[in-house]
Amino acid sequence: MRTLSAVQTAIEVAAMASFAISGIVAAARKRLDPVGVVVVAWLAAFGGGTLRDLLLDRRPFFWAEQSWQVWGLMCLCVVALVVMRARHLRPTERAIQWPDALGLGLFAANGTQLALVAGMAPLNAVAMGVITACFGGVLRDIVCNEIPATLRDHRPYALCAFAGGWVVVGAGHAGFGAEAALIAGAAIATALRALGLVFDWRLPGWRGEG
Repeated sequence: MRTLSAVQTAIEVAAMASFAISGIVAAARKRLDPVGVVVVAWLAAFGGGTLRDLLLDRRPFFWAEQSWQVWGLMCLCVVALVVMRARHLRPTERAIQWPDALGLGLFAANGTQLALVAGMAPLNAVAMGVITACFGGVLRDIVCNEIPATLRDHRPYALCAFAGGWVVVGAGHAGFGAEAALIAGAAIATALRALGLVFDWRLPGWRGEG
């Protein structure tokens, strides 16, 4: 059984909760039934980490090893649906973006560090962080019959995860502890995504678009 530090565990749980909330809101926008909501939230929360564990040959998968995370996800879905219905909250696309931005940064940093611990070269480790951060959102959007926002909204997304991963690598080489590197990488990736949303930073689009 693998052991994680308290900071790693907290970051992983916060990342899963953030992506789960984004999945719940996305499913609510599509008016899916409760089972559909749980499925979409599960894919958003666990999809990226599962692919990471598969590529790193980590067994059992993190959510199978810590089954309380699955129970926590289901409880979160129930609570979120009750609150949304009771307060008549309208699920908007913008409501998805903020928890998604937090989950992006947290998973990018965590995935990068786990890959470094597994002995991957820095570039490959950063790529693993990007995969961990992005794949859950891709699955969420595909199941909700949407082109993944990662690929279509022209705001920096994977690039933010990429930058956060390199912060983890750089902090480690600079002599910072693993926990400090994790926090720094997560903070930078999340902040870049948040700034991109606030100031509407956009990557170059196709000519004649919009």
